[in-house]
Parts: sequence; structure tokens; C-alpha cells
Amino acid sequence: MRAFLASSIGVACTAALALPLSLHSAPDREARADSAGGTQSLPLLPLGADGPGGGGAGLGGAALGGAARASGATQGVAPRKVRPFSLVGVVWDDPAARLRGQVEVRTREAATGAWSPWRGLEAPDEADAPDPDSSESRGGRLRGGTTPLWVGDSDGVQARVRPQHDSGLLSARPASLPSGLRLELVDPGHESGSDLAREEGAPTGDAATGDAATRPPSARPSGDGPATEIPAERDPSAEIPAERDPGTRDPGTRNPSEGPSGQDPSSQNPSQDPSRDPSQDPSAELPPVSPEAPQPDPEDPSASPEPEPSDLSPGPPTPPSLELPEEPPDTSAGHPYTAPRPRIVTRAGWGADEKLRERGHLYTKTVKVAFVHHTVTGNAYTCSQVPSVMRSIYRYHVGSMGWRDFGYNFAVDKCGNIYEGRSGGVTKAVQGAHTLGFNKNSMGIAVLGTYSSKKPASKAVKAVAKLTAWKLGLFGRNPSGTTHLTSAGGNKYKKGTKAKLRVISGHRDGYNTECPGGALYRKLGTVRGTAARLQGR
Repeated sequence: MRAFLASSIGVACTAALALPLSLHSAPDREARADSAGGTQSLPLLPLGADGPGGGGAGLGGAALGGAARASGATQGVAPRKVRPFSLVGVVWDDPAARLRGQVEVRTREAATGAWSPWRGLEAPDEADAPDPDSSESRGGRLRGGTTPLWVGDSDGVQARVRPQHDSGLLSARPASLPSGLRLELVDPGHESGSDLAREEGAPTGDAATGDAATRPPSARPSGDGPATEIPAERDPSAEIPAERDPGTRDPGTRNPSEGPSGQDPSSQNPSQDPSRDPSQDPSAELPPVSPEAPQPDPEDPSASPEPEPSDLSPGPPTPPSLELPEEPPDTSAGHPYTAPRPRIVTRAGWGADEKLRERGHLYTKTVKVAFVHHTVTGNAYTCSQVPSVMRSIYRYHVGSMGWRDFGYNFAVDKCGNIYEGRSGGVTKAVQGAHTLGFNKNSMGIAVLGTYSSKKPASKAVKAVAKLTAWKLGLFGRNPSGTTHLTSAGGNKYKKGTKAKLRVISGHRDGYNTECPGGALYRKLGTVRGTAARLQGR
């Protein structure tokens, strides 16, 4: 009888231990089959709590976690197999908290099983973030975080965060780390339109636009699918005025106790409208407004919120365009110095899921400065992968960092392709989350990659010049000139300071940061000169 009881208990215990593994396999299969993408969020726990190389995931880690965190012990994730992902970053609960330490990750390539060397993630001092006084910063959605790193198709990860002493040196008595450290593993999913990005050596300009017969299959109109290009800009006098943010969505809400579910936090928000048609995104559907037309102040509580475009446009929605073709200068605004609009891959073109972001948009009165950034996501990408890179950064900004949308207004890849970033209309003064303290009356352009020492491709530099010449020309700005912006608060200019800035500035000109990298920053003189010539100055 004792033997029978012992064997029965053993079988029952074995079945109980095996049950979580079998339950975990079904979501894994579903996540692999889901083309929409998602985010796995893994808690960083004290390393060594379960013995050498342990991740603190066992009972010992749970018991020692609080004390270990309080003493500033190294935290991390032990080597493990995970669902497929392509971008990695680390976030924490308090956006104002500083991560004083060294953040490193290793990833395993899905195709070969080979592990990468340890690679560092930058933890900037809130350099890329919404302004402190903006509605985007209110509501408790924001989190602190590192810059994300593009690693390509991966299925394994290891991470460690080693705290530093106040002196900046690794120490046996380091400073404490921020609470709520989590490793974010982003799967961009698979969306149509990804072949609109051109590889190096592909034709550009008029030869690149061509006719429909020469375009990739996904870029050609077919049945009810989206058109490849939109027609020339329409008469501004007949346009719909800019909308004000109604603040109806909270994309960053998630359960702090949530484990690595593989679900993006924003996808679990009950306040989002799953029936909303992404084709009704105003950045792809509505005609542009006159750049100098009065814009409603998003911070003015007396301003009446305007309805979403779906309430203004009767009948079936117009399919979004995958790209905006090159176009002659727009002289309707009356500015003497303008430039042609360059080809721009729209949000629909790189596959943005419009249900992730908040509804509505934030607008400012004008665009006085273009801030140039680098994304620090690494240079190990091909230009055909950029739509996936864009979807990954977008998901990280919204779901992991708690921002309302993609942080930058535009992005440029190393092949010279230009991408629409934050939604709201490429001709409009859309407020982004790119230069803390100076997001109002400015735009942010991010060159995809890391350019601290690596020189940016000449095609990327030329694309930045073409983009700034066109967009700044809409607002009557001289790319070679200077202007003034009032700081909303940062580590270089105190709140209320009227800062003199170049019309085309680097991120470091408005904030004490290394961005956009020394190599890219040294190219801004070339950008200014080329942009001014394109405007006919």
C-alpha cells in the first residue's frame, strides 16, 4: 500500500510539473502563426540566486529578489529559448529613474543557432521622450527604457544589468537599479508593403517611380487593395482642418505582474477600438492642410476636440497609399523658397498597425527646427528589412515605453529611403517625442543605425537633405539659418529658456546626449548646404 501511494504521488507530481510546459506550448505555436507581431516581456531577476548562471527564476530567486534588488545586485535573464523576436530593449517602471549601470544582451540566431557576443544597450537620460508638459507625459503611461537593438530573427536570449557605483566604476557596492526592470523582445510580424524599401544600387528619383508594370507586386494597385501613390496635393482651401487629440486611448496599460505572455501590452487594452479601420488613418487618407494655417493648440483646455476622420468622411473609406511619389515644389503657401517633395514610404507602406497607437494627434503651430537623430539600433540590417525595423521600433515606443505613437516624425535608412513616422500627416506640424524639451514647433528625423564612429551612407545624408529642404520649405525656413525655440525643460536648457538653434540641428544641440553620433553630426553641414540649394537659395 505504501509503495502504491508513493508511486501514485510520484506520478501525480510528475504530471503537475509537466503541466505548465504543455500549457506553454500552445501559445508558442499560436504566436508563431500570428503575423501581427507581439512583445514578450520578461522580468529581470537577481542572477546567481539559483546557483551559477541562474536567472533567479526559482524559489530561491523569489525569496531573495527584494533584498537583492535593494542592494543593487546584478539582475538579468539566464540563457533561454523564447518565441521568435527581432528587436530587444530593457524598460523599467519610473521614466524619471536613471539606470546607472551596464546593460548587455546576447541573442541566438534562429536560422543557425549561433549565439552573438555580448552587446550593450544604451540607457540615455530621457533624451528621446515626450516633453514634460505635454499630454503625452501625463496619465502614468510612460516608462523608462534603453534604446532598442535590432538583432534580426532570433529565438534565444540572455541579459544582464550590472549596476555602477556613483564614481561610474563597477563596484562590489553599486547603486540600486530602477524597479520593475523587464526585457522586451519584439516580434515585428509580417505585413504587406515590405518590398517598397529599395536596396543599395536600386534606381532612385524619376527612374524609381516608373509605372505600375515595373513595381514590386505588393506595390501595384489590385482590386480593392491600396493604391501605390496618391495624386498631387489638393487645394488647401477645400481641406479638413487638423484634429485635436481627444485622448481616448491608453496604449501603455499593462499588468505589472504579467509574465512573458508574448502578447503586446497595447493589444490587451480594453479601451482600444478593434473595429477601427486602419485605412481611416488621416496621415494616409486626408488631404494635407496648408502648413501655415492655424492649428488648434493641444494644450488649450478650451479648444473643442474634433471628431475622428471617420466621422467626417461619409461613404466607404479610401484605401491608404503605400507611398507618396516625388512631387514638384508646392508654391500654394506663398513661400519663395521651396523644394520638391521626395518619395516617402507611408505608414501603410511599412505596415503600421494603427490600432496600437492612440487615436487623434498632437499638433503644434509650425516647424522651426529639424532635429537629426540616430536610432542606435545597430547597422546590421538590410534595407528590405526596414519595414520590420520600423514596426519593431513602433511597437517598442508604444507598447514598451508607453508613448502615444512612433517617436520620430520621419525615418531614413542607409539606402536613402524615407519613411513616414508619427501619424498625423507628412505636411503638418505634428508634435513628436524625439527631443526632450523641444518637441513643440520642431520635427525629428531618425537615421536608422548607429553612427557614433561609422560614417553614414551618402544616400542617407542626401535623403535627409531632400526631406528637410521640402518640409522646412513648406514653413518658410532657411536650412542654413538659425531660429529660437523655448525649452519645455531638459538637461541642457532649463524650462522657459529661449534657445538659439540651427534650423537643421543635431539632437545634441538641444539636449546633452551623444546623439546623432559624431560621424552623422559632422555631416550636418553638408545636409544644410544641400537642402538650401534644393530650395533655390
